[in-house]
Amino acid sequence: MTIFFTKGLLLVFALFLGHTLSGQANFTGNFEPNVAMNYKVATNYKHIFQITQRSTIYDEKLQLRARQLEISHFSELKIAYNQSIALGLLYQFREAFDGAENELRFTQQYDINHKRGSLRFGERLRAEQRIRPSLTTHRFRYRLAMDLPISGEKLDVGEPYFVVSTESLLSVASGKSSQFDQRLTVNIGWLVNHTIKLEVGTQYRIVNYTQSIENALLLLTSLVLSL
Repeated sequence: MTIFFTKGLLLVFALFLGHTLSGQANFTGNFEPNVAMNYKVATNYKHIFQITQRSTIYDEKLQLRARQLEISHFSELKIAYNQSIALGLLYQFREAFDGAENELRFTQQYDINHKRGSLRFGERLRAEQRIRPSLTTHRFRYRLAMDLPISGEKLDVGEPYFVVSTESLLSVASGKSSQFDQRLTVNIGWLVNHTIKLEVGTQYRIVNYTQSIENALLLLTSLVLSL
């Protein structure tokens, strides 16, 4: 039953993308690999380090042009069996790639998850302060996610799993109109062993949909190490 449910969600996602992207002129494609390392300091406290690079896909030849590089750190504290809070610091390098301003970002996060059988649901709230030389933007994010094992009721080493999420974003800045974004993400992952996970997937973004709407599709890859 789990396999049929997963295939059904993937089919719905594919049909949604095909309908939405057909005829879209204001659209960009991106490739975004990510490496993350989770370091557990105590039973309820861990550090998360990440490096993420994004390249824009140009024309029908699928040429890649580097757009940005991000380095981030999160400190996460578990406050209950299914809840955690975290503080994050991120630096985004843009100027060396496309001439845009670099960005310093502070993040405050609250996360809660629930489990029903083999399904796990997670909700995440984030507040971000995006600081650039010319502008400071405050962004607020809410994400609803679901993951489940593909091969059975429990995820074992060597088995795949499925993750789907939707996220709403609101950005506000002095002298600027509020910006609303929506993101839909689908990933397939593999628990390689007890310390390594691999994920591949796609993310569809609707940017500034109340004004000058833009569309973006990201091809995602991720390597997660847990120490």
